[in-house]
Amino acid sequence: MVALQLARLPGGPYACDVHLVEPRPAPGPGLAYSAARPEYLLNVRTQNLSAFPDEPAHFASWLREKQLPACEFCSRQTYGDYLRELTAGLLAAPAANGVRFFWHHQSAVGATVNADGLTATVRLANGREISSHRVVLALGNFPPPPPAGPATEYLAHPTYHPDPWAPGALQSIEAQDSILLIGSGLTAVDVLLGLRATGHQGPIKVVSRHGRWPMEHSRVHSHYPDFYADKLAGLTNIGAVVRVLREEVRLAAEQGVNWRAVLDSLRPHLGQIWAAWPEAEQARFLRHLASLWTTLRHRSPPQNARIIRDMLTTGQIRMSAGRVRQILPRSRYLAVQISRGPRTEWLTARHIITCTGPLLDYSRIADPLVRELRETGQLVSDSLRLGMVTDAHGALINARGEASTIFSTLGPSRRPAYFESTAVPELRQQAADLARYLGQGLF
Repeated sequence: MVALQLARLPGGPYACDVHLVEPRPAPGPGLAYSAARPEYLLNVRTQNLSAFPDEPAHFASWLREKQLPACEFCSRQTYGDYLRELTAGLLAAPAANGVRFFWHHQSAVGATVNADGLTATVRLANGREISSHRVVLALGNFPPPPPAGPATEYLAHPTYHPDPWAPGALQSIEAQDSILLIGSGLTAVDVLLGLRATGHQGPIKVVSRHGRWPMEHSRVHSHYPDFYADKLAGLTNIGAVVRVLREEVRLAAEQGVNWRAVLDSLRPHLGQIWAAWPEAEQARFLRHLASLWTTLRHRSPPQNARIIRDMLTTGQIRMSAGRVRQILPRSRYLAVQISRGPRTEWLTARHIITCTGPLLDYSRIADPLVRELRETGQLVSDSLRLGMVTDAHGALINARGEASTIFSTLGPSRRPAYFESTAVPELRQQAADLARYLGQGLF
């Protein structure tokens, strides 16, 4: 999306080359939209998925042009095709403003600031080096951390699956095998849909700290007036924000408006609400409310929610609320100890799949590019371990507290600034803003 926005910068012609370093088979879809699984649905409605914030109908128009069926919640595969086509257009010829785009089918394994202090050299896995004035870290999400310790022998067990999105991750699962999922969010829902689509019939246990599934999207997409400026702007503690939200939900219900519309009306302001809280309040939110907020905010399409209900009703899925304490190999099986308060129990399954969400703590991420930037002080993890420390434009703040003139980032790595920094409506706006910022320094 940053590349798409750079191609749309006004003026020109510019003598500027943009290098896309992407090891996947085609640039554009990334991890989220690459799976060739029609049952994996987007959890954002079609009208909110344009790649361009100033053209909200762009994705819906593309669907019509391709004569694809209209869909309220399209497949992630379809959205991947959309992004792939947009990116291919960049690579085919220079943009109207003269910017040229090049794809390197490689991974970036390191990046160092050059002696001039104005450029950096990015090293690729094949040994090639690219010198650049600006480097955008559009790294997306990293696999989840190990769910239990200190004993970690289970990590090498052939039926432990640390990353359900790794290529071929779940292909060894037989139709009757017992499975245990750790986590019950949207990743777990996708895994369950995939298992069902491939004919899996064995028992599935789901362990989740709070025993919650994502809430279901309303079948009627209603609207609620924006009340941020009048009632929420400037509030610096969670309690005050929660009281306002509860009152608005009550008022909405009296008007026959669903609570979902109340939360959705705040979407443009969620970053401002988060930023207004002192760090102690942000930490309090993460401890006590983040899990509940995630189930309310990041919802499941009605089709998906219905399938999960059916699997629960038939007994194929059984939910256990609790915290995973240990995972121990037991020959061909794995045993999981979970606790809830003073009570503990052991569950056994042939396969365990970690669905707890990505690792956000950049002080722990072992990716070689991230590790080098961290060790050289170019990249600093925030104190709440949500992502990278950046300035208002997404420029990395280095270990000396200085904003980089070379390295920028967007997406999940900017959760410290926005908390909500993963869905298309937020990402496309970050991309547009970052492209304009980069353009000011280059053109």
